Amino acid sequence: MGRAHGLRGEVSIEVRTDAPDQRFVKGAVFHVEDGSLQRSLVASGLPTTLTLTRVRDNNGTLLLAFEELTDRTSAEGMRNAVLELDLDEASDEPDAWYDHELVGLAAVDTAGEKLGEIVAVQHPGAQDLLVVRTLRGEDRLVPFVSALVPLVDIKAGHLVLDPPLGLLEDLDD
Repeated sequence: MGRAHGLRGEVSIEVRTDAPDQRFVKGAVFHVEDGSLQRSLVASGLPTTLTLTRVRDNNGTLLLAFEELTDRTSAEGMRNAVLELDLDEASDEPDAWYDHELVGLAAVDTAGEKLGEIVAVQHPGAQDLLVVRTLRGEDRLVPFVSALVPLVDIKAGHLVLDPPLGLLEDLDD
């Protein structure tokens, strides 16, 4: 979520969906992920779900109003949070996952050996990145592309990584 807009709790958003007209509808309930917030939502007393009450276009920027955000202060407290919406099982996006589905998955190599765990997903711009905590406790960034992540199995609780040499470990000179 972006900046607060006005005094009644509206927020601007960065749209990351191909179907905003289908996703941003009155009554939709969004899961709120901490995103790049500097604190935990729960510890701060901020809501972990938001119910959409109004959507409007403001010169090309979508502004959203939520039942739980009634003033500018509450809206500003949600800045940088990530909104996620559950889709029907019949979704036409077979390779689409929510961050909360990926975080906590075991990362295994193509032979099934554990490499670490997914601890976060970053969305810096053009390419999503998986944050993999290796068995040595180091966090490494892995581009979330099919060449490096050939299989995601939510039900089995893991995803397969096929990293090139040096992506998950330091190379000796």
